[in-house]
Amino acid sequence: MRADLLLSGLHNASGETTGPEGTAPAEVLARKLSALDVPLQELLLASSVGFRVPDQAPPLLHGTGETIGELTARARSAGLLLPSGSPAPLVKKLVRENAEVHQVRRFQRSLVDTFCSEGLPLMDIARDFVQEGLTDQRIAQALEAAGDAALVSDPQLALTLLTEAVAAGAGELATAARRAEAAAAVGDLDGACRILDDLLARHNAPAMPGAASAQPVETLDLERAVQVAASVWAQRGMMSRAADVYRWFGSDASGSFAALATVALMAAGDASGAAAMLSKPGSGGSPTLCSVAASLLGEGAMHSLETPPSRAVPTLIRASDTLTASGRALPAPEGPASFAAFVALHAGEPETAGSIVAAALHGGQGGQAQRPRLLLLQAWTAMVQDRPVIAREAIFEARAAVEQLGPRDELLVQALEVGLARRAGDTTGMIDAWQRASEAVLHISIDIFSLLPLGELMIAAARLRESHKLEPHVAEAWALLAKLGNPPLWSVPLHWSAIQSALLLERPADLAPHASALVRASGQYPLAAVLATAGRSWVFVLAGSFDPDVVESAARGLAAVGLPWDGARLAGHASAKAQDRKDMARLLACARDLRPDQAPSTGSPAPARETEAVAGPDRGNRRGTARPATIIKPSAKRVHASRSTHGFDLSGREREIAQLVLEGRTYREISEAIFISPRTVEHHIARVRRRLGVTTRSDLLARLRLILGESAQENPLIP
Repeated sequence: MRADLLLSGLHNASGETTGPEGTAPAEVLARKLSALDVPLQELLLASSVGFRVPDQAPPLLHGTGETIGELTARARSAGLLLPSGSPAPLVKKLVRENAEVHQVRRFQRSLVDTFCSEGLPLMDIARDFVQEGLTDQRIAQALEAAGDAALVSDPQLALTLLTEAVAAGAGELATAARRAEAAAAVGDLDGACRILDDLLARHNAPAMPGAASAQPVETLDLERAVQVAASVWAQRGMMSRAADVYRWFGSDASGSFAALATVALMAAGDASGAAAMLSKPGSGGSPTLCSVAASLLGEGAMHSLETPPSRAVPTLIRASDTLTASGRALPAPEGPASFAAFVALHAGEPETAGSIVAAALHGGQGGQAQRPRLLLLQAWTAMVQDRPVIAREAIFEARAAVEQLGPRDELLVQALEVGLARRAGDTTGMIDAWQRASEAVLHISIDIFSLLPLGELMIAAARLRESHKLEPHVAEAWALLAKLGNPPLWSVPLHWSAIQSALLLERPADLAPHASALVRASGQYPLAAVLATAGRSWVFVLAGSFDPDVVESAARGLAAVGLPWDGARLAGHASAKAQDRKDMARLLACARDLRPDQAPSTGSPAPARETEAVAGPDRGNRRGTARPATIIKPSAKRVHASRSTHGFDLSGREREIAQLVLEGRTYREISEAIFISPRTVEHHIARVRRRLGVTTRSDLLARLRLILGESAQENPLIP
């Protein structure tokens, strides 16, 4: 064989060999390779598998009396090997294609032997070998160890490596818990469940009398499997099933396992079971960062049931800080940061909730799997603080972070859409969001962490006269709270939502028990006192007989506990019913003061006395991604009239009201958006009608569209 022919073919990337007389197909080279003597063919196969010749001597079965060095020199002189000792790509391809499988396996196992004897890292060859079909326990162990190491930093890689380890011969059940943990960490809840089903179906719970497992618990890593299973059930919105998994495992749990079981049992309504689990000897576990975080998480869960629950937030913040410092993920029914944020929001401390979530996001707590939930809680914090643009941005980022949100997070995002539309006065958007939310709630069972979105949906359902759709879920919530002893932290906000619902439905009989509950809790829980006062003020305002001082105090009290929009709404409604013009102006000023200055998404400050109205979700997007926010910026200082292209003069205030009319707002919604009374809105619209010379609603809307250059749907609510 001529070396120049082989060498010329090595540089042809197309797989064909170029000879002196022209171009010949790769088959020419293949025929020449097949004509080589057997020792040289074996040497080429060994080097194609991965042997470095002549440094590593492959076990050749045939010989001509030549040493490995002499064979290597002959192969190089023929152009078969590169100077590095590796075969040229085309030679390697042809040799591997024509080799018998048993020959390839023999050299692969021999190379594994060589790597092990020389202490070389098997991962250099492990993945290639297993993808080629080699099964070898040493390769399996190397892949398994690499997968374990990647669980913290790269769960997707960990899942791939552990799956390859199984293909190489690792125990399918022995790796099931870790594979499920990795699958759950990348958001594949269905995949995690399928992996765990195999494991849990073949194993009896250790606490069951006479139970015998097919393999030792250590081999199956059953405790980890139970933790992952409980976490997955919780993410699916079925916390009661998560609690069942912990109960199934039995009463022998201790350490961080017992602490996490405490969270699931408490959240599902089993206060006594949670307390018993946390009180087990050694429930604190080993002093690692993860176990300390789990222990604090369990303690914080039980503190949230206390009256007053003042120890809950500090304990959970420490749990969150500790887990973030560990840099590890913790398969838990609820992460420390999200748990702490829920508690802070329920306690009327949205600023605290926001700082907890921001720190967790910055530190990457929980990895990519927990990021969407943290972002949604960031959005909720922004929403209750009347910062809709920030809330919309967080929702968008949460949706973009994963392919599909889990059921409990889907409920949270739909409740956010409802709440944002309600606060913006976007009735059409609220109706659309409510339809999606009323379906999302069907996919979850009520637990402690679903009370927040449920309360928002209760108010929207009352406004839309569809409260009957939520009745089973609301009843489930009250039953859950009753089993927990009606802890004020979790029950007071739901009572407030029930009061607002009753006010909207004009059902004083429904309002009474919730108002009484707030009054009873007032003595020991300051938030209950604030909400009880606000509830009484609403009743007096709706009756048309109220003390402006009391209403203003109640409104400012709501703002002080993180509900500025609710406070502004109370003051705005009261101003519309005030008999004295001074009281009306004073309450309107209070409403303006309680709406924080809004800023564009760039972060630059907005002028004072401005408010935002954010458009509802894009009806053309099935995932409900929000449209860009529409910023409405009224200003009392606007004095110059605006002349349209059609010859009609509209003042700044009239143009502002006209725009809101075209968006479908009612008189009351317009008054709340720009802080004037509904009567003033009606006066402005009547004056515009007279100046335009129109008498019907359709004519008015058509002329306003022409003047403003807008295209909007008709508003059937403008008379």
